[in-house]
Amino acid sequence: MSEHGRISDLELEADVLVIGGGPAGTWAALTAASSGASVILADKGYCGTSGATAPSGTGVWYVEPDPKLREEAKLSRYGLGGQLADSGWMNRVLDRTYDNMNKLGAWGYPFPQDDQGNPYRRGLQGPEYMRLMRKLVKKAGVRILDHSPALELLADEHGVGGASGVRTQSGETWSVRAGAVVIATGGCAFLSKALGCNVLTGDGYLMAAEAGANLSGMEFSNAYAIAPTFSTVTKTAYYRYASFYYEDGTVVEGAGSTRGRSVIARNLLQNRQVYARLDQAPEDIRPLLRTGQTNFFLPFDRVGIDPFTDLFPVTLRLEGTVRGTGGIHITDETCATKVPGLYAAGDAATRELICGGFTGGGSHNAAWAMSSGSFAGEGAAAHARGLGAKAVKRSLRGLSTSTLTAKSTAKPDRTDAFVRAVQDEVTPYDRNLFRTEKSLDGSLDRLDRLWNEIREEPVQLRPDSFKAREAAAMTATARWMYRSAKVRTETRGMHKREDFPQLDAAQRYRLVSGGLDTVWVKPEPVDKEAKVH
Repeated sequence: MSEHGRISDLELEADVLVIGGGPAGTWAALTAASSGASVILADKGYCGTSGATAPSGTGVWYVEPDPKLREEAKLSRYGLGGQLADSGWMNRVLDRTYDNMNKLGAWGYPFPQDDQGNPYRRGLQGPEYMRLMRKLVKKAGVRILDHSPALELLADEHGVGGASGVRTQSGETWSVRAGAVVIATGGCAFLSKALGCNVLTGDGYLMAAEAGANLSGMEFSNAYAIAPTFSTVTKTAYYRYASFYYEDGTVVEGAGSTRGRSVIARNLLQNRQVYARLDQAPEDIRPLLRTGQTNFFLPFDRVGIDPFTDLFPVTLRLEGTVRGTGGIHITDETCATKVPGLYAAGDAATRELICGGFTGGGSHNAAWAMSSGSFAGEGAAAHARGLGAKAVKRSLRGLSTSTLTAKSTAKPDRTDAFVRAVQDEVTPYDRNLFRTEKSLDGSLDRLDRLWNEIREEPVQLRPDSFKAREAAAMTATARWMYRSAKVRTETRGMHKREDFPQLDAAQRYRLVSGGLDTVWVKPEPVDKEAKVH
């Protein structure tokens, strides 16, 4: 019997375990393996096709190492993010992203050429990118466990030493003993049906918190993306070419501005359907737009709509922390958490360090994924080396707050009801996008009760047991979000308080949060020397 209390069907050992197989996870695995570590990567889906990046095109924060260009790049969203970003971290990410994108070119990524015949490296096509990353990871000797969600971390008094989970296709259980673990499980979109987000349910946040790690920036979690009502595609860059209308053809004033999502949301709250048309796109670039984001147009083609000439109804889909900036708090340049042996990367980690309280789509997120992934891979490999042979001889225990059991219970499975209950608190615009103390208090009261109910439910070890852990993770995420949102009594970045609509200069600090049964929030000063000028 394994020392964490259960026999696993598949028991493995490695220097580094990476949980998550998107850009951050694959960069972490590749970098750790390149450092000489033995690496196992466990993905909830199929590494290379699951997650928000795999089905889509994405911009990348790729900037030539020219001092003027770099300063302009750093300033571009510094104000939008509420001046919470860190200049030094921006520099590190810009440097590492530049190097990694150039490596991708050398490894065979098919970058298009610009008018001068030079590779255009400011964007990536998700399918080609992630196909290449899977190939590189396997070539580096990494063992990939596909369709293998982690259910809990394993640890002893010295820190994290592995994880265990279930294989959804076979029903087998698995466990990995490792010198270090990198959480790269992405953000949390609360099963909103946004494209590629069905595996992004905050699992890594919960596992990290169960190990004793903190979170940061969880108030910056109310990202909604424009999408046609008949589509899950939330790529919003092309809506810069859109005009917005009511059903009678009159223009929706302000919907195309920087506050456009708020305008659309207020209309939808009043049951006034908003329509869009990409009628501001010049004729000569329309074919290029189709080439750049093919999947953006597929839903229109299927229903016979030309988005450049026809009106189509739009909605806002919740992307939560996937396009927000909150996540696991990291303590140093290796993307380590406060828990020895535990690292975080990509959307699972806070992105406040490079973009404060606002990201937008792609760009900074894509750069952060590849750079933080490689930082975490290096850090995890070094930590494992320091442990040596002791790493796999530790007496480990599981950290899940839910009881994981192989015994079946006669009680009906309430997972679907739990998921709907948390969605009811985070999906409505008047609870999450437009926040007030009254609405936050009401949601927190219901979410706290929901958490207590979930804590009492044992999780049966079977192929779909990860769904119960998803419900727990989404509920925990919502509680950290709303406790943080209540403490930040101002409007900053994407966090909007209807009862405090102005930015408060005295609140230029980050909010660190944590706790499970009792959630706490405290300010963390922003280094004055880190300010971008």
